[in-house]
Amino acid sequence: MGEQNISRGGDNEAKRLFTRAVLNDLRALELMIAKGHIESGARRIGAEQEMFITDHDYSPNLTALKILDDIEDDRFTNEIALFNIEANLTPRRFEGKCLSAMEEEIKEVISIAKHHAGNHDSKIILAGILPTLRQLDLTMDSITPVDRYYELNDRLKEIRGSDFRMDIRGVDELSVTHDNFMLEAMNTSFQVHFQVSGNEFVNMYNLSQAVTAPLMAVAVNSGLIHHYRLWHESRIAVFQNSIDTRSTTHQKRGAQPRVHFGNEWIESIVDVFRDDISRFSVVLTSDYEEDPVAMVEAGEMPKLKALMLHNGTVYRWNRPCYGVKNNVPHLRIENRVLPSGPSVLDEVANSAFYFGLMSGMSQKYQDITQVLRFSNARNNFLQACRNGLECHFNWINGDSISATKLIKNELLPIAESGLKNAGLDHGDIERYLSTIARRVESKQTGARWAIKSITEMDKNIHPDEKVRSIVAEMDKQQTIDRPIHEWPLAQVNNQADWRASFILVGQFMITKLLTVRPDDSMDLAASIMDWKRVRHVPVENDEGELVGLVSNRSVLKKIVEGGNHKATAIKEIMNEKPIFVTPQTTTVKAIQIMRNNRISCLPVVEDGKLVGVITEYDLIKIASHVLESDLKAYKQKMDEQESG
Repeated sequence: MGEQNISRGGDNEAKRLFTRAVLNDLRALELMIAKGHIESGARRIGAEQEMFITDHDYSPNLTALKILDDIEDDRFTNEIALFNIEANLTPRRFEGKCLSAMEEEIKEVISIAKHHAGNHDSKIILAGILPTLRQLDLTMDSITPVDRYYELNDRLKEIRGSDFRMDIRGVDELSVTHDNFMLEAMNTSFQVHFQVSGNEFVNMYNLSQAVTAPLMAVAVNSGLIHHYRLWHESRIAVFQNSIDTRSTTHQKRGAQPRVHFGNEWIESIVDVFRDDISRFSVVLTSDYEEDPVAMVEAGEMPKLKALMLHNGTVYRWNRPCYGVKNNVPHLRIENRVLPSGPSVLDEVANSAFYFGLMSGMSQKYQDITQVLRFSNARNNFLQACRNGLECHFNWINGDSISATKLIKNELLPIAESGLKNAGLDHGDIERYLSTIARRVESKQTGARWAIKSITEMDKNIHPDEKVRSIVAEMDKQQTIDRPIHEWPLAQVNNQADWRASFILVGQFMITKLLTVRPDDSMDLAASIMDWKRVRHVPVENDEGELVGLVSNRSVLKKIVEGGNHKATAIKEIMNEKPIFVTPQTTTVKAIQIMRNNRISCLPVVEDGKLVGVITEYDLIKIASHVLESDLKAYKQKMDEQESG
């Protein structure tokens, strides 16, 4: 989560002083490395488990602080959104049964979270992106009330100078503009840490960059954003866009985004920090050590608070981290690409594959940079994010190979060798790497399972019902901790309360709109109504603002009036002040508005822009659903009474 005692970096003097503190910390780090103070000879692993909180209908539930107030456990902490929490797992030496111990601790913290969540009518779900999450859930009302998050949001917006925009293309296409950084809260991850010796850090960091692509390919678990089928690991695209502080000018100039994979192989950890300090301005400030260099000279190892806070606002997918315990400083690699879920077993299997590759590849390749181009490593990563196990890689010495063939035939044996040589338990190695092998064999990752599930559902089922059914199945499978390769496809869940999908207008409004402009011809509107069997067409300007509504009645009226109507413009017959609602309007309120005003169509507007439409027909479908459900329940009750 990071330092909480912070303030904005916007004050010029405070920013200059803090920047100076960052530079002093970097000098202290160089000195510790030169003097050989960085811990060597001990490899340790750790992880951060992030979780979603939902209500019993699987919508995001803002109960994080209530749950955390009940949990008396220092491992738990808050996240950006009130529908997320995080548990920091215990660091362990990379040996023996460290992996199964990690699995047991994950199960323990999830059990604790579920117990206390249940006391607040909430559930805990592991997902890279929660499919039931909607844009209307990502308002500032959902932010955890911590200064760090408010200040980070304000500062990022200030630097960017415009709204955040997200464009992702997969099977479907999603384009979203958002006025705050809460898009980041769509993501939850299972971040793993690997502590390595100071003298091997550069080689191990470069290896982490190299193996991140095959790791990502087999671990993808974020194929859906609501019902949109996008990248197999859409978290990567979402996170990069939600924290992108580049203005349009900076983007055209090719400036580095704040979330990035890197530009080249590294030659020292100091160069990594130098590069990030040079490229990215201070966003937040906090308390810091006045003279960390003097502390090192005196034998007291500093925490490097300023450098680590700045490092925490630059989001490399493999991030170098520094820490100090018992006056012994250490370096570790934080791999941030792994998503939360699908199951605890899958998470630990992913971790075992990563740690095994790090250990095994370091034995096989003395210097990965001599046999693999950095541009290939970066492109491999993007391909894995987009396509999961269906991608191809440009691998060692330029060989082109499918992800499944590479993992199955080459990387799993390397990972096994690496874990064995590190002294890990043979039973653990078999348990976790065989899980990866079976996942590769079935080609069923979490992302592919979700995409295939929603694709094969009845197209007449409302998208919101589909994604609730998917999350319900996730909940069921996670409860028994079944690995993803054994999950059956999700079916429409008849046990769920489908009414939760229709509480707000934004949940069921039609968003794929056909619109006209004020100067378009009336004939165009009439043709659209005929072709698409609709009775209303919204009228918008070039900025997407609602400026009117044309109905079939107004078209017929003009025709009945006679005369030459071929040149009639839409603006001559449209309703210039149509009644409209927002996505947050309740369905009950919308029904009342339509009934009281005797209208059968309501445009939906947000921030002045047309975002959807609901019609009388949409409400009739909902009403028929209610009637059918109630009649079935009534008949069942009567049948039971007769049989009794």
